[in-house]
Amino acid sequence: MKIFFLYTFSTFLLSAFEQAAASAHYDKILTHSRIRARDQGPNVCALQQIMGTKKKYFSTCRNWYQGAICGKKATVLYECCPGYMKMDGTRGCPAVAPIDHVYGTLGIVGATSTQRYSDISKLREEIEGRGSFTFFAPSNEAWDQLDAEIHRNLVDNVNIELYNALHHHMLNKRMLTKDLKDGMTLVSMYNGQKLLINHYPNGVVTVNCARVIHGNQIATNGVVHVIDRVLTAVGNTIQDFIEVEDDVSSLRAAAITSGVLDILGKPGHFTLFAPTNEAFEKLPRGVLERIMADKVASEALVKFHILNTLQCSEAITGGAVYETLEGNTVEVGCDGESLTVNGVRMVKRKDIVTSNGVIHLIDKVLIPDSAKEVIELGGDQQATFRDLVVQLGLASSLRPEGQYTLLAPLNGAFSDDTLRMDQRLLKTILQNHIIKVKVGLNELYNGQELETIGGKLLRVFVYRTAVCVENSCMVRGSKEGRNGFIHIFRQIISPAEKTLHEMLRNDKRFSVFLSLVKAADLDDVLSRPGGWTLFVPTNDAFKGLTDDDKAILIRDKNALRNILLYHLTRGVFIGSGFEPGVTNILKTIQGGKLYLKTVNDTLLVNELKSRESDIMATNGVIHVIDKLLYPADLPVGSDQLLTILKKLIKYIQIKFVRDSTFKEIPLTFYKINIIESNVQPIITKEDPSITQLTKLIEGEPEFKIVREGETITKVIHGEPTIKTYTKIIDGLPVEVTEKKITEERIIQGPEIKYTKITAGGPDNEEKLKKLLEEEVTKVTKFIEGDGHLLEDEEIKRLLQGAGTEYTKVTKVIEGEPQFIEREIKKVHLEG
Repeated sequence: MKIFFLYTFSTFLLSAFEQAAASAHYDKILTHSRIRARDQGPNVCALQQIMGTKKKYFSTCRNWYQGAICGKKATVLYECCPGYMKMDGTRGCPAVAPIDHVYGTLGIVGATSTQRYSDISKLREEIEGRGSFTFFAPSNEAWDQLDAEIHRNLVDNVNIELYNALHHHMLNKRMLTKDLKDGMTLVSMYNGQKLLINHYPNGVVTVNCARVIHGNQIATNGVVHVIDRVLTAVGNTIQDFIEVEDDVSSLRAAAITSGVLDILGKPGHFTLFAPTNEAFEKLPRGVLERIMADKVASEALVKFHILNTLQCSEAITGGAVYETLEGNTVEVGCDGESLTVNGVRMVKRKDIVTSNGVIHLIDKVLIPDSAKEVIELGGDQQATFRDLVVQLGLASSLRPEGQYTLLAPLNGAFSDDTLRMDQRLLKTILQNHIIKVKVGLNELYNGQELETIGGKLLRVFVYRTAVCVENSCMVRGSKEGRNGFIHIFRQIISPAEKTLHEMLRNDKRFSVFLSLVKAADLDDVLSRPGGWTLFVPTNDAFKGLTDDDKAILIRDKNALRNILLYHLTRGVFIGSGFEPGVTNILKTIQGGKLYLKTVNDTLLVNELKSRESDIMATNGVIHVIDKLLYPADLPVGSDQLLTILKKLIKYIQIKFVRDSTFKEIPLTFYKINIIESNVQPIITKEDPSITQLTKLIEGEPEFKIVREGETITKVIHGEPTIKTYTKIIDGLPVEVTEKKITEERIIQGPEIKYTKITAGGPDNEEKLKKLLEEEVTKVTKFIEGDGHLLEDEEIKRLLQGAGTEYTKVTKVIEGEPQFIEREIKKVHLEG
């Protein structure tokens, strides 16, 4: 119980201290000002005064070290801190100011105009007498800045109007700045009129948006705070103001249409940046009509002008970001005497105080992204892309009711050669940057395919610090609009058209490497679907390689495969997707490691520069290098091979361990085959020119036992697919509509009497055959290479006791392969 009491009491104290600290920003900033002026003597405070004005501030650290307030240079002043005064012949402000009643204190703090008006309005007797008052006293400059007509009416009717106005500046109790909590509403001594208090983190305290410029001057019967303007009565809500102010009738119409106007009539602490009618007239007519006709867009538009916090202009001494009711943010700042919104000076009239907030009139309409169409989301850095989309007629295809995603390259991605292209080809390029559906950044995943309005499929690659589509990676700045997203990209996106093998075959720079790939029986790897990263040495990497050297390499196929497969990794890794300057470790198919990083936009592979990177293929990506790669920790056991490698590789020391051999790399790393014997295909031809026969199926391993005499026939009918895309015919783009119908038949039967598996020699084959033939007539799928027969318990039981020589199994089946028929009927309608 005692422990619980101590915990509760300590929590209470901590909460009390936190609340005190939260409401004492003014006093905290004042303490910092004392510290900055400590060299000037006791009780001296350092202030900053904006050059060219009389505005002085006890400054925040940021303003102090910047030497500026609201972007304007500020000079440093040293004055006595509130409540202290100078003495002749001494440093600093060692004396305490005399304590007098409120009337006398007005003179002490220099509010002599307020003191004089208190005298002539017969308020003097009250504030000299008994009581406890708080007087928010306008400075002499505040009275001078008051509207001349209002000032004249007050002075002409001192016994009523002036007396009431001064009472409106008073509370019937003493409240220091630490007692003035942010968001507090106090009742003045005139007719129950409200005073709205705001106490900001930068130390500024406001009363109905008038700033306290000299606080906490203690009096015998209260306290005086000097403020920078004369307070006027507050009675109406923001809604009331909008409903009667002629200059905001357009905003009124939008607020009524969207249903937001009623929100502004409720209690709260709002800030409204209210566009004037002139601001609405500056909008393009089509844009305004579209937004006003769309309730969701108009609601977003109005809410984007409303903050759920009260921001008086005098409290803004630098830029700060605030969330709007729409959900996005705006940056509110200042430029000298003017307020800025998102960095633009647009406030015409500020600090119209209401009972539930403050209004600043602005001369520009703020349009949030959520109210814009997707093509309007592009900023200045995507102006080239946006303008081309409009010029080439693609903008009209982005319907307001549709859903799209724009992949917008930066302006610098468009070279002069690209811009000089035939417009039909350029239009095709731009179509590859418009996705048919709306996809946000958090909906993208690795391996995803996005279909463009041109019919192309674009692949998505997600890395630790980057998201890329084909060869181009995103930069920050994704936005969501009314009918889609826009994502910003570094480069023009180039969809892949050819496989890795086709890319190498069509480029003479890679002829030597490709010939070695073929000799190692690896060209099928580079031709089949998949996702690979291939580091391709140019012919320059093989300078000095003789025909005899090449023959030696080809003769040792296992060594050749080890060398070549050190250049291949599983997965598609775009160079620009790597975090700059950070080493990325990739495991190759050979088993060794590659070390990649980007420096100054150049990809380094084992510290070797890639001469050209991010060449996209349909089954991977190519990075071009001019040296042959070799794992530094892999020894060579042949003198001949060592001599050859030393000719080609001079950037590392190759290890030599006599008679060491390279490990065997089975080709199961890229395929799993089903090959079945003695089954003839059943083919139904509607168009002989387009019938395709497929001999294998790729996929995950699956085991199935078919008893002798069983026959399984499976027919798969595909749904018709209709595609529209652009083909380049004779150098010109042509729109093509394709209808495709697919039918597949998979025939399995009893003709196979056994499955023959080799595991290192004929004796072992015969032994294993005997183990299997009693129970199993056919195994339709299994793993080659390092795999065991893992999934079928019956097969595993049959293999038990056969010896460790069967832990690695290679399948050989005699006979003709079964054909799995795929019949495709295509109808082309070319436009």
